[in-house]
Amino acid sequence: MHNSSQLKNEFIKKWILGLQLYCSSKKQMNLLERTKKIKLSADIALASAKHSATCWSKAIISEAKKDERNKILLNNLSDPKMNFKCAHQNFACLKRIRSRKILKKSCDVGIKMKKTKPRRQVSNLATCIAKRLVKKRTQVLKRLVPGGESMDEYSIIKEALDYILSLRVQVDVMKNLVNATTNFE
Repeated sequence: MHNSSQLKNEFIKKWILGLQLYCSSKKQMNLLERTKKIKLSADIALASAKHSATCWSKAIISEAKKDERNKILLNNLSDPKMNFKCAHQNFACLKRIRSRKILKKSCDVGIKMKKTKPRRQVSNLATCIAKRLVKKRTQVLKRLVPGGESMDEYSIIKEALDYILSLRVQVDVMKNLVNATTNFE
C-alpha cells in the first residue's frame, strides 16, 4: 500500500510523462480531444502508480487496453510485467455461493416470519428496509468504482475507500499544478 506522498510522486511522474507523449504527437487536437487525453493520461497514471494492487486500477488499465490508440501511453506508463486482468471468475464464484446462502437465509426468514408474533414483524420490517437500503447503496458504489460490477459488498467498500483516497491524491496534484502555473505566470 502506498502512502499519500509516494503515490503523489509516482502519479505526477507518470502523468507528466503521459502528457508529454500526447504533446509530442503531431496531430492537432481541439479542446474536447485535449480534455479527454488529459483525463485518460491522469487515470492511467493513477492506476499504474498503484501497481495493479487494486481491482479498480486493473479495471482502468484493462478498459484502456481495449482502444489501440492508447497502446503507446500504456506501454510507457505501466510496467509490462504486471498482470492487469482482474479475477472476475473468482468474484463470480463467490457471488454464486453467497447468493445460495442468501437465498437459503431468506427462505428461513420467511418461514420464521409466519411463525412470529405481530410485534416482531415491525422489527423484521425495519431490518428488511435497512437491508434494501444497503443493497441499493452498494449497487451505486458498484457503478461508480471501476471494475466494481463483479465485487461483493466487502470488496466494493474496500475498493471504494482506496479509490476515493487515490482520487483525492489526483485532485491534490492537479490543484498544485494549476496553482504553480498561475503563480509562475
